Amino acid sequence: MAGGPGNATGRAKKRVAILISGRGSNMRVLIEAAAAPDYPAEIVGVLSNKPTAEGLEFAAAAGIPTAVHMLRDYPDKEAADDAIDAVLRGWNADLVCLAGFMRILSPGLVGRWQGRILNIHPSLLPLHKGLHTHEQALAAGVAEHGCTVHFVTPGMDEGPAILQAKVPVLSGDTPETLAARVLIAEHATYPRALAMVASGDVTYPASAEPPPHHTPSS
Repeated sequence: MAGGPGNATGRAKKRVAILISGRGSNMRVLIEAAAAPDYPAEIVGVLSNKPTAEGLEFAAAAGIPTAVHMLRDYPDKEAADDAIDAVLRGWNADLVCLAGFMRILSPGLVGRWQGRILNIHPSLLPLHKGLHTHEQALAAGVAEHGCTVHFVTPGMDEGPAILQAKVPVLSGDTPETLAARVLIAEHATYPRALAMVASGDVTYPASAEPPPHHTPSS
């Protein structure tokens, strides 16, 4: 798939589509990061499985094409994901970022986009997969929590990690206070991880070595 206009390095920017289900706070930081002339990616479309997702309005206001595809409008998940695939290809996307997309993609769609779908998960994978990660972290009594940007594979939260950020778990933390701290780390980490992939610094499958960490600024 062809990339978009070049950046300051002279290389074509990777064309990125974002999938959301809600307010899209990580989508927003990706859009803002991509506005920089030297960022190696551009956001070419935002798709949601919910027509009321707040992030759609933000994307439209930024002049980015949007689309909605709800599972209930199709006979099965495979048909719904075929429709999503058609939209992504219509946008000539090179990469896809899941940003709070609250539905598991079918193996067929993941396979067609293998090595080109990224997701951000609110834990230091492989710890605390699935939902309620902050409750999981507090119940486990860990001293550190955080987030992981990883390539998407058919297994839930099992894809190769690209970049992680750690945050401390403080005495008296609740799931809400810990989630707020991790969200700040997510907003710093996702744009950096996407840039690493879009620039070619990281390719799929990621290195078998432990993923790099960075400390988000406060």
